[in-house]
Amino acid sequence: MNSDDKLPLSAFMSNHPSLDPHEPFIVTAGKKNKNSTRFIDKCEIIENLKTIHDPELPVNIYDLGLIYDIILIDKNDLKIKMTLTAPGCPVAGEMPGQVANTLAKIPNVGLIEVELVWEPAWTKDRMSEDAKLALDIY
Repeated sequence: MNSDDKLPLSAFMSNHPSLDPHEPFIVTAGKKNKNSTRFIDKCEIIENLKTIHDPELPVNIYDLGLIYDIILIDKNDLKIKMTLTAPGCPVAGEMPGQVANTLAKIPNVGLIEVELVWEPAWTKDRMSEDAKLALDIY
């Protein structure tokens, strides 16, 4: 297979929500805030992300390094870019929704968009020291 023959994301995810298999996999939760009396911060977002664990590993997704980007937008809307350890992961279609739904429980959060990305590819170098210790990876 050459670089022009790359498989689309839908080849790995039978429940891809788009009719176009080359469209990004984005899950949403919550709704746009018109007014917000309390602004959330990244620490609160990270704290909530650390409650989500990879089903095959005893480590949370944040310490595994699966969260690539957290963008907090005006009025508490969030954009998250995340990956998985491998495209064939059995929870590929479920994990972004779990992330969105968990973050939607933060008081005063707005619209949450979680995009599943594969580039750059995940490596164990993205893991926190705590995650490496938990998994005996040095």
